[in-house]
Parts: sequence; structure tokens; C-alpha cells
Amino acid sequence: MVDDPFSDLLRLMSARSVLSGGLVAGGSWAMRSPPTSKIKFWGVVRGGCWLSVHGEPTPTRFEEGDILLLSEPRELVAKSDLAANPVDLSVVQRGRQGAISRLGEGDDFFMIGGKMEFGGDGDKLFFNELPGLIHIHSTSKQADILQLLLMQLVREKEEALPGAGIASAQLVHLIFIQILRAFMESAGPMKAGWLRAVSDRRLAPAVRLMHHEPGRAWQLGELAKAAAMSRATFASYFKHVAGRAPITYLTEWRMHLAKRELVESETAVGFLAQSLGYASESAFSNAFKRVVGKSPKGFRDDAKVRRSLSGFHLAKD
Repeated sequence: MVDDPFSDLLRLMSARSVLSGGLVAGGSWAMRSPPTSKIKFWGVVRGGCWLSVHGEPTPTRFEEGDILLLSEPRELVAKSDLAANPVDLSVVQRGRQGAISRLGEGDDFFMIGGKMEFGGDGDKLFFNELPGLIHIHSTSKQADILQLLLMQLVREKEEALPGAGIASAQLVHLIFIQILRAFMESAGPMKAGWLRAVSDRRLAPAVRLMHHEPGRAWQLGELAKAAAMSRATFASYFKHVAGRAPITYLTEWRMHLAKRELVESETAVGFLAQSLGYASESAFSNAFKRVVGKSPKGFRDDAKVRRSLSGFHLAKD
């Protein structure tokens, strides 16, 4: 079975899911969560609270079954009482047991969250195209499956089931995908870009061809035929949805694949050029430098330096 373009994009970004933890609270309470560079989500399993997100004009009511995804580094304050003074997350987490922190008196509120980490520059594809704040209400079509996933996530942590670590990471990943599905189903016109292109049903046959055979010299007419459109209509519609012409999209997709290969393997640049449809290494290198801003060798060398420095800091810590 050939993967769909959306799956290709997620795989390309090397998305990794991490369970952040949960908050049990009761009575009058308030917690401040600092800005983070990661894409994060929170889901209410029990109860409700007010959420104030930096940059938003008014607090939002967050009820049982609701999911919030934050894709911009903004401060977030959760409150049971709008008049309560918030406690910093770092303070709340000092007394946590396992992955669960407690605040206030009682347990009438339970929220659980996770975050997504991306390899390479994959986060930019999402950060640039998602709205800063996505609120999936409990009444949405995806709410039931999201609640099931959240409850299973809670069960994995509370009962310490065998394989809970891996299962929890997979569940967080599924929750993230379901949030994106819910957003794409219920949102108005999305910003032109990669996410909109890989989720567009009319373009799907043509985008799937480019993803499946990136090294083929695709012609506009072939792609238009796959999408059941005339050449002119296809070219216009594709640019409207993706924000770039079809052949430009193909070139950029090739470069994203090339960057991943240059970072993750020692594949010779000449072989990589051939596999991506370039007649010579120099033709590929010129295209790569035009799109990425540096030569394939320079990009690979820089990636090795970054890995080396990352390993040094980890060892030092």
C-alpha cells in the first residue's frame, strides 16, 4: 500500500511524540505554563477550567473532552477561578508523583498533555502553516476517538502496563494526528502551503505520484490528468492550494528528501542526485544550493558539526 502524502510529510519530519504529564487539581487554583518551542497539546479528562493564552483577548473555557494544541511559543495560564493567582509550572512539578502533578485541594479537574518534537527543520513546515492556537471542542466529529485515546493514555500511566512507555508515545502521536484531522475538517480556508497541499482531496492523486516517484521527470500534463483537471486549471488550483507551482513543489520535495538522506546516511551525493532525477551531480548541487542555500556537502558537514556539539552538551550534562 502506497502511503498518503500526509503520512509522507509526517515521516519526513521525523516526528517524535513525548508525554509531558498530567495535572490533577481542585478547589481554587491557577497554574502558569511558560512559552515553549515545541508543539504541545492538552486534553481535559475531567472537569473544566479557564485558559488564558498570551496574545488572545479573552480567556477560553476548556471543558471535559476539549483538546487544545499550541504551536507557537506562548505563555498559557490555566485557572479554576479567574481571580486566583497562578503558580509557576516548575513549582507545581516539584511535588509530582510519576507523570502527575497536583494543585489546589481535591481532584475535580484532570488534564493531560504531550508534545511533539521534530527532526531537522520539520517543525518549520508545521509552525509556519498551523494557527498558533487550535481548540478542538468535545462536540467535534473527532472528539469521541480523541477521548478514547486520552483515556487509554491515562490508563497506561496509572496502571503501569507492560510497554507503557512505547504505548504512551504512540498514543500521543495518534492524538496529534487526530487533532490535525479535526482541524483540517472543521477549519475554514487554510493557509496555502505543505499541510494544505497534502490534505487536499483534489490534488491527492497528483501529489501521491510526486511523492511515490520523486526521481521521475513528471510533466504538468501527467499530473493534471491524474487529478482529472486541465493543465491550466490544475496549475492554477495547485498554486492556490500549495502556494507554489507543481514543479516547484516537486523540486522542494526532492530537496527535503535529500536533506534527510544527507543527515541520516553517508549516501554519495552523485548517487543521491541520480535517485532524485538529476542528470549529473553538478545539476543536483546547483538545485540544492538554490533551494537550501548551501551545497549538499556543506549541508552534510554542518549537520555533523551540530550532532557533535549536541553529543558534547549531552555528555557534559
